[in-house]
Amino acid sequence: MDRLAALTAFYEEDPDDPFTRFALAQEHLKAGDASTSLAFFEGLVRDHPAYVGTYYHLGALYAHLGREDDALRTYREGIAEATRANDLHARAELQSALLEAEGLGFE
Repeated sequence: MDRLAALTAFYEEDPDDPFTRFALAQEHLKAGDASTSLAFFEGLVRDHPAYVGTYYHLGALYAHLGREDDALRTYREGIAEATRANDLHARAELQSALLEAEGLGFE
């Protein structure tokens, strides 16, 4: 069984599990299915806002799709959520992504 099929089976057993939903979003993205990936990431942010790893990947996907305003908003929301969770690593990654998206990143 391939990864996508295995993750889909896990999702069918527990559709609210944030880890499975995140992994499915990543697998769909790797398979070139940005729209399904986007739906999983957006659902995670809506249903599990404290799952802070989602914000970085959702913001990057928005940026890839040319949705810069959505990317900036997502990075900002993620920074706020990471701050609430005291997740300094996630906050730093999101701040760096935000600066890059705003054209202020350091190369």
